[in-house]
Amino acid sequence: MNSINGSRALEAARRSVEIETAGMARLRAALDGELGVALEAAIAAIRAARGKVIVSGMGKSGHIGRKVAATLASTGTPAFFLHPAEASHGDLGMVAQDDVVLAFSWSGETAELADLIEYSRRFAIPLIAVASKRESALGRAADILLLLPQVEEACPNGLAPTTSTTLQLVLGDALAVALIEDRGFSAQDFRQFHPGGKLGSRLHKVDDLMHAGEDNPLLPESASMSEVILAMSGKRFGCVGLTDSRGVLVGIITDGDLRRHWDDRMQERSPAEIMTRAPRVAKAGSLASAALELMNRTKITVLFIVDGEKPVGILHIHDLLRAGVA
Repeated sequence: MNSINGSRALEAARRSVEIETAGMARLRAALDGELGVALEAAIAAIRAARGKVIVSGMGKSGHIGRKVAATLASTGTPAFFLHPAEASHGDLGMVAQDDVVLAFSWSGETAELADLIEYSRRFAIPLIAVASKRESALGRAADILLLLPQVEEACPNGLAPTTSTTLQLVLGDALAVALIEDRGFSAQDFRQFHPGGKLGSRLHKVDDLMHAGEDNPLLPESASMSEVILAMSGKRFGCVGLTDSRGVLVGIITDGDLRRHWDDRMQERSPAEIMTRAPRVAKAGSLASAALELMNRTKITVLFIVDGEKPVGILHIHDLLRAGVA
């Protein structure tokens, strides 16, 4: 490609971003008015529904609808995408009266949506429309209209859906995020729907990865130094936790502590003389990613896991690396 054509292509790309950014600004402004009121009504309707959100749309709007349905489903709002053409050939049976329909159509005149619209009206199923024309067939039929602002398409011919689909996608994300906030959907909840991949590994809890029971290197604080050294060698974590008569973790001795204090009297010493009191710990039920952040920040490689004040396990940084938390 010659430099002139390359420059023209790059200029077209910049212009596309500028046009779509301007469209986004109009969408943001609309949320301060009628669109914001309608969005709150849509959130309330979805929250009140006992069933699922049935998302539909045709063509490029359908692709946006699929993504929005996936985002809703993964963030605590049961949802699935229903292709409008398939709906007309039997899949309307998937839609129940406890559901809510969320239909995307920029023009609001998508013919393939007609049967789904009519079905929702016949059985009084709430219909939320995302369209740019109030007086369109979809806009008039909807219980709640999320009216998108009129914007310029980034396509130089004004034909290919570009800015319009960006606005649809952003509004769908805004709806999903608002529902996350409204439901109080947490990172712990998020993990239930994302057990695999990088997201799943980052959302492991310390309880999933810690070593417990006989593997936990614990001794009473009254133990001898010989017992400490044997336990440290046998458990292979490079440390021993010391507990008081109530089972509360009161200190930790690491192999580094042994090296720093080693002398001819080591065997005669009390563990309390060299232990580090109030060691850093992670709470049972906390995220493994938070434990990793603490280890990195404090430059340590092991953490005892406590339930209340009692140690229930131990976590090594290698456990986090093997699980893909890092």
